Amino acid sequence: MSTTESASPSAAPPPGGPSPAVAGEADIDKPVAVGNDRPRLEIDRLYEALVRLQGSDLHLKVGQPPIIRVKGALQPLKAPRIDAEQMKRLCMPMLDERQKKILEHDGGADFAYTVPVDGVRWRFRVNLLYQQGSLGLVARRVNNKIPDFKGLFLPPSIERLCQLDQGMVLLAGVTGSGKSTTIGSMLNYINQNYRKHILTLEDPIEFVFTEDKCLINQREVGTDVRNFEIGMKHAVREDPDIILVGELRDVETFKTAIHAAETGHLVFGTIHAASAPSTITRILDLFPQEEHAAIRSAIAFNMKGIIAQKLLKSIKPGVSRVPIVEMMFFDVLVRKYVLEEQEHLLADHIKKSAKDGMQDFTVSLKSLIDQQLIDRHDALEIAPNREALMMALKGIGVS
Repeated sequence: MSTTESASPSAAPPPGGPSPAVAGEADIDKPVAVGNDRPRLEIDRLYEALVRLQGSDLHLKVGQPPIIRVKGALQPLKAPRIDAEQMKRLCMPMLDERQKKILEHDGGADFAYTVPVDGVRWRFRVNLLYQQGSLGLVARRVNNKIPDFKGLFLPPSIERLCQLDQGMVLLAGVTGSGKSTTIGSMLNYINQNYRKHILTLEDPIEFVFTEDKCLINQREVGTDVRNFEIGMKHAVREDPDIILVGELRDVETFKTAIHAAETGHLVFGTIHAASAPSTITRILDLFPQEEHAAIRSAIAFNMKGIIAQKLLKSIKPGVSRVPIVEMMFFDVLVRKYVLEEQEHLLADHIKKSAKDGMQDFTVSLKSLIDQQLIDRHDALEIAPNREALMMALKGIGVS
């Protein structure tokens, strides 16, 4: 990456922070033309820099220069450190009155923000937060184009989960593991192949879909509907075939989502869990022990599949990161293990069910290495079972 200073050449990198300053063709002080819908804000130049440097995330913290994540690594822009007053000047104009009240009441606020860059409107998922009494910002760039399965290097068997008429499909992983992108790709596959009604309830809306064969309604919590509970109450009266409920983060969200699946809808959601089998435990942890038997039954008979994924830096030119994917379909044995509290048997069942489209992280890592998409050393570092991957690379234990 070439170097072009964005601001004061005397600005030093943060102590102990990422080393070389980010460089490239972006000049964060360069004006950018904006449409007539709103005036250009001071912070827009930072979003522009993020787009032009092909970064994924923007971090603003008092006492540090702006920092962006490029190919998974945090790097500072060559710009002065941000002080508390400048942070407020940068961030607060993005908020409407409702969002300002949420920020002050909760200490944080999530919202979507759009910036035109070189004639293209880019969307960002923004979180404002307070830390040690100071305002800060983290923004994720949302791709304008929703990639297909092949473009995301997802396993072909994922199509099976898009062809369902009813049930629940969960995407598991940590924050920043690409769950939203994978769900976006799945919904777009449905949009391109079936005549159905897709209803999303998001906080905030990330991907904006262009209708193809499907009728698509996207509702943003706080803007289009007051809260999630009201949105889901409305949803079942709005004749949806498919509902995207976003993140399952509490008891009420899960109960509402599973009820929608029980009543004949195909429901997509995300959850913070490390693997497909551990997702079951993660859901149960939301509920008191006396409710576990009922929740196990609801999961066993309504869940159709769990996709767990992580992102790893790619070595292929033009590809920044690729997902390592574990897939578990709810066949007879998976349902049996869930009902009988035998989650410890799920991982081995996934390994033995490759012919049925399932795969664990080891198989996914080996496939990406074979396609020369990821580095062998990086794969061994991230592998949940390093020994199993080493054996697989030698052709032992992998069909």
